[in-house]
Amino acid sequence: MKYHAVIFDWDGTLVDSIAHIADSLHLAATDLGFPALEKAAYRNIIGLGMIDALKALYPEANQEEMFAIRDAYGAYFSSKPATPQHVFEGMEQVLLDLKSMGSGTAVATGKSRRGLDRAMSSSGLHPHFDVSRCADESGSKPDPKMLSEILAFFELEPAQAIMIGDTSYDLEMAQRIGMPSIGVSWGAHSTDILAKYDPVAIVSDVSELRKHLGLA
Repeated sequence: MKYHAVIFDWDGTLVDSIAHIADSLHLAATDLGFPALEKAAYRNIIGLGMIDALKALYPEANQEEMFAIRDAYGAYFSSKPATPQHVFEGMEQVLLDLKSMGSGTAVATGKSRRGLDRAMSSSGLHPHFDVSRCADESGSKPDPKMLSEILAFFELEPAQAIMIGDTSYDLEMAQRIGMPSIGVSWGAHSTDILAKYDPVAIVSDVSELRKHLGLA
């Protein structure tokens, strides 16, 4: 293996949840009287910690209102939990093969700890990861604090690991700590946006990802 640890984003990278996140944010905000935004606006902030995301979407909201939107979002999102069928085809096998080759595996996500634990359990992916970090217990992307903590867990330098994600926040986070990254084109952000952060590759399907990870 070229990399001793592979770090994955969650939503939009491992699990097909982008539309559900956008819909849940829309419902939560409009229920509380905030204006409906274009779907693209909701998709664009996916990957950030929730409060940072809401500051970008609704800068006029005060802290109490943001907490209310956050709580309403959680209720809407958890009403439709991730299942094994929501995992992008082929991604679980990637995780299995990485583990069989001795690579460490991790998740770095903008989700809350409660949300990630629930999603890992309902999707069936929980057994495949050594460690995970969430925005509410570390730094919100693109702050690289999550990656620093994961590297410390594995006792690795940034060049010995790689970050895989579908948003600019994922790739900028890696870039800021000197870690290589791979962008996936099936998530929230376009390839043009991902390319600005100099990933080693932008892949359009799982077979391409496998090649870049040395699994093909």
